[in-house]
Order: sequence, then structure tokens, then C-alpha cells
Amino acid sequence: MSDVSEPAAEPAAPGGPAGVPHSRLEDVLGVLTGTFLVSLGLYLLTAVDAVTGGTAGLALLLSYATPAAFGALYVAINLPFLVLAWRTKGPAFTVRTLIAVGLVSAFSELHPRVLDVGEVAGVYGVVAGNLVIGVGMLILFRHGASLGGFNVLALLAQERAGWRAGYVQMSLDVAVILGSLLVVAPGQVLLSAFGGAVLNLVIALNHRAGRYLGT
Repeated sequence: MSDVSEPAAEPAAPGGPAGVPHSRLEDVLGVLTGTFLVSLGLYLLTAVDAVTGGTAGLALLLSYATPAAFGALYVAINLPFLVLAWRTKGPAFTVRTLIAVGLVSAFSELHPRVLDVGEVAGVYGVVAGNLVIGVGMLILFRHGASLGGFNVLALLAQERAGWRAGYVQMSLDVAVILGSLLVVAPGQVLLSAFGGAVLNLVIALNHRAGRYLGT
């Protein structure tokens, strides 16, 4: 799962109506909804032993290989990136990202306690999980939040070394998915890669400037 930083505000189409800002309550409810959906999608991935990109994927991978819970691993892995975010993106963005990471972690502990998914077909689990994650991420973007993670490092590499942030992000995501070969079967890795394509397609088709007037 790609970790995308705070998106720029989407301008209204030329001649179109001005956007109506979200209220504070709408932002709170939006972040709660978005993080709930992201964590639910990750729960579906764990049901079929699949992985994804980003720090969430790395946390999933480590949760398969160790006794540690996903939620604790996800927070721990994100801590260094939050330090980078504080220095490069500022405190407001970092605090929103920290809240989002904490909520995903908390919800990930809730789902197994209240929802028994039983036996799930691999393709269904991967496709459904990534679709739900994609919708959750879109909601977070609409409310000025993100999941932080690798994107902070990718942006820093672009600013300091001149490397393309997109390529750095993609390389890190690919490394996580390839690293899963040490833990899960090759077939699951291919399925996970397909799921990553589904997730990015959801983001690409729906997160475009001018298509959303709220801020």
C-alpha cells in the first residue's frame, strides 16, 4: 500500500463553483471513517496471508514472521518517518499523520475481536481488501490526512538527492513485496502484486484535481 503524503487542495474547474470547506466535525468523522476502512482492508489481506506496499505492508510482513501484533509494528515502523515528517512537512501535517497511524493501529486490534471472516478466497480477499483500502485512503486525502510512511522518505530523497519521489516510493514498495517471498508462498506474492495494482488504480481514477470541490 503506497503511503501518500498530504495532497494539495484540488482547485475547482474553471468557471465552476467554489469549493465548500469541510467543518472540523466533518474532518474528524472523515478521518475516523477513512482509517476504519483502511484497517478493515488490511484485515481482509491478513485473512488470505497477502501483503501490500508501504509501511503497512512491511508491518503485515513482520506480523507474519514474528509473534508481534500488526498494530504495534505499524506504529513502531512509522515513528522514524514521523520524525522526518516533523522536520520536512511541519507539525500540523505530522500530528494529523500520527493520529491516522494511531487509529489504523487501534482499529486493526478491534477487527479480529468482533469480526470472524472465516475462510476467504485468495483473489476475493486481495481485491476486496485493496478496494476498501483505496476508498479509505481517498477519504483521508479529502480531509487533509494521510498515512505518512515511505512517502516522507521519498520526498526527502527528491529534495536532497534529486531522485524522483515516485520512483523511490515504487522501489520501496517493490522491495517490501519481494521481501515477502521469505515469508509467504510465491503465488501469494504475485497475488499481492496484483492487489497493489488494484489499489493504485483506485487512487489514480478517483484522486484528480478539479473533480472534488470540498477542501
